[in-house]
Amino acid sequence: MKITTLDGTATTWDELTGGKAALVVNVASQCGLTPQYTALEQLQKEYGPRGFTVIGVPCNQFGGQEPGSVEEIRTFCSTTYGVTFPMTEKLEVNGPGKHPLYAELTAHADEEGQAGDVQWNFEKFLLSPRGAVVARFRPTVEPGDPKIRSAIEAQLPR
Repeated sequence: MKITTLDGTATTWDELTGGKAALVVNVASQCGLTPQYTALEQLQKEYGPRGFTVIGVPCNQFGGQEPGSVEEIRTFCSTTYGVTFPMTEKLEVNGPGKHPLYAELTAHADEEGQAGDVQWNFEKFLLSPRGAVVARFRPTVEPGDPKIRSAIEAQLPR
């Protein structure tokens, strides 16, 4: 699947994930959940060397909370939260303009058995190193939650 990074580089999903387990998160700079960037970056630092990556997907579909330009998003993420994980271009995650990535991701259910549209900013999808969705966590589940950590650890090489 083709995807464009936040800096405008055309790539594929496989190249972006690099064969690593990935936590895909639709992010926004002006949301009450934006402080989750801190814990996402912590996961990146802790698990990145072991075959994992967070992938941030800016989205402006929820309350217009990601209105910024590419440069504004990049500057905000790096200076406010020290984000080092890869980010895609701004995408739509719901509705008729839904990116094909999210068409695949949202087909998978959360722990309560609910599939379908992303509920809000900071919904998280964990992918295996082969790209299969193995878990879905709703926006209010904090990135450092033990159930997210154990799900990540189960995908890492032994």
